Amino acid sequence: MNKCCVTSLLLVVLFLVCAVSPSAAMEDYVIGDGDKLQVSVWGEPALSSTVTVRPDGKITLQAIGDVEASGYTPAILSEKLAEKLTKVVKKPIVTVIVEGITNNKIYLFGGGFPPGVIHLSGRTTLLKFLVRFGNFRNADLEHAYILRDGKKMKVNFYALLVKGDLTKDVMLNAEDIIYVPDNESNKIYLMGAINAPKYIYYRDGLKILDAIFEAGGFTKSASENSVLVVRQGPKEKVEIRVKVNDLMKNADLDQNIALQPGDYVIVKESIF
Repeated sequence: MNKCCVTSLLLVVLFLVCAVSPSAAMEDYVIGDGDKLQVSVWGEPALSSTVTVRPDGKITLQAIGDVEASGYTPAILSEKLAEKLTKVVKKPIVTVIVEGITNNKIYLFGGGFPPGVIHLSGRTTLLKFLVRFGNFRNADLEHAYILRDGKKMKVNFYALLVKGDLTKDVMLNAEDIIYVPDNESNKIYLMGAINAPKYIYYRDGLKILDAIFEAGGFTKSASENSVLVVRQGPKEKVEIRVKVNDLMKNADLDQNIALQPGDYVIVKESIF
């Protein structure tokens, strides 16, 4: 095999390696200050090195000096370095691989999860990011959103995290801001003549009978046809009277009303 064929074969191998390298999966990642980069110049080991992006956003390479790196993807930076290296190398082939990420910060706030700035070691999805916090009982997923470049993204947190709809998962980007409010406004309070007065969290399709059973059911002194739902209306609170006894004994399904976030369910006691 002649030298020309060997060179061609090596170039093909190099292309295939680059095609499946970790940088290919991160080709849209934007390099930032503090990131560790492996810069390789094909056939020029003296010009290849591992460098860290300085606070001024630059890296230093032999033969070409300081080069701006922050704000570029690895692919674009590779092209930029190759252009500069044409002064010292004929048709340089340059690859840039991100070996260490310090620029991948995600901001979380709202109270549904512990707030803070979280540094990720690599790219991840919304699902993989949030499962680290355990259960979602304190999070109002229906009003959560991602803020990216100053714009709200349409992401269905509830469908993803509760219903398991993986088609709603999205890849997170550095500097994403995730807002997840707490579930305080979604509480439903159950009180009066029930066995375990408590609050429960609203969920889709929650009916009054479901809520009463979750609170242990009626006490012996309960007036089952004297259940009051107090609900905040557009301007003032409204009261809805529900005959739960008619619902349970006579199958009057009209009495099994749907509850709303913030409802108070009050079961009155019988005077006899």
